Amino acid sequence: MFSPEIREALVSAYSSMAAMSLWEVAAVALALAYLLLAMRENILCWYAAFASTAIYLFLFWDVSLVMESALQIFYLLIAVYGWWQWRKGKTDSEKMHIHRWSVTTHLYTFAAVGLLTLVFGYVLDNYTSAALPYLDSFTTWGAVVTTYMVTRKVLENWLYWIVIDGAAIYLYIDRELYLTALLFVLYVILVIIGFFQWYALYRQQNLTADPRSMANAHAHAG
Repeated sequence: MFSPEIREALVSAYSSMAAMSLWEVAAVALALAYLLLAMRENILCWYAAFASTAIYLFLFWDVSLVMESALQIFYLLIAVYGWWQWRKGKTDSEKMHIHRWSVTTHLYTFAAVGLLTLVFGYVLDNYTSAALPYLDSFTTWGAVVTTYMVTRKVLENWLYWIVIDGAAIYLYIDRELYLTALLFVLYVILVIIGFFQWYALYRQQNLTADPRSMANAHAHAG
């Protein structure tokens, strides 16, 4: 029915898709492991993040998500930085604890991400063939800031991720990365759980740090 050349092209295309799908499965599994470990404040999360990122670097480039591909280079570096930050403390008193940013800091962050999204979205839209340039830029710069927040154990990082991951779902569906889109649907659910887990740890840390608060808590419990 098909000429040898067409059959060869079809077989080659199928093999490429199958190989890509297997790589995507590996990247998704490692990315999910990263999130689950991060929710538990387990330093092994950064190893999983590094491996997943290395795979996604090539996957995103292959589907013309230029900013998402560039983001993976940042992720490789931030995975090393996050691992170093989380392992610095040798005693409980030296370990980094979960903390919150001020409202002013959040407002500056929103403004910075918005400006970077507009600037890079414009550049990509006019000078490259990047797909969905503004959405690609938003998820990229939002992820840059939020990943830094994770390395510093800022509580609100989970709330940022809800917005960024939600936007990324549409981005990946458009690029036919359906497994990755499904991962991000799961991410949205898990980051909500992660927020409440970290919030409980944050309150516990504050009670431990303030003996008077601990005494009051015991008094109320009694």
